[in-house]
Amino acid sequence: MRGILSPDGPVMNFITKLTYSAYLNILWLVCCLPIVTIGASTTALFYVSLKVAKNEEGSLTKAFFHSFRENFKQGTIIWLILLSVGLILGFDGYIFYHMRFENAFWTVATAVFLVAAAAYAIILMYIFPLLARFDNTIGAMFKNAILLGMRFLLCTALMAVIYFIMAFVAINVFTPILIFGEGLCALLCSFLLSNILLLCQEKQEMADGVTDTISKIPPTSKTKESESI
Repeated sequence: MRGILSPDGPVMNFITKLTYSAYLNILWLVCCLPIVTIGASTTALFYVSLKVAKNEEGSLTKAFFHSFRENFKQGTIIWLILLSVGLILGFDGYIFYHMRFENAFWTVATAVFLVAAAAYAIILMYIFPLLARFDNTIGAMFKNAILLGMRFLLCTALMAVIYFIMAFVAINVFTPILIFGEGLCALLCSFLLSNILLLCQEKQEMADGVTDTISKIPPTSKTKESESI
């Protein structure tokens, strides 16, 4: 019992990481306030969460703002693209929901919309962790996000469940859980993504120049250097 409750024990380790997620959620919310900076803020959140998942966190604040500054331009551009596409999909979804027709065109159009919405959700879940971990072009980031999401379907499904449960609990059960919000979701997803991103890094290093884009990050990408803490 004494070992379990020791500073290095599993219980205290869990409480520490839970506290980290709350603190990171606050940093994320503050840096999201201008709205256009949501991409850079989410990238910084995953940059630190991935470190916490590997017990390499160091100074959370310093690491967060290091990534925020480093990825501000790409993160903002990616976010604005995603926001624009999301608004279009939301408008299309509203139309499809309120204008239901029993014909072949409506059925096919709805199927295309659902596929597009699923692809959008996958990209949304993967692209910011990828940006936090790798240097690459914006186009390659989008491509890699969808390819990874399709290859690691179990991880994708678990990440979707994490976000769904957080939203459901916050809306219907216990609203104060929002104190953890995106911070806790990012941390849990980082535990799932940590080995996948490591695998991508290893395959990129071992198979540089090979064109198997489904099984690796393209050769043009490189791992980002960590800041000194």
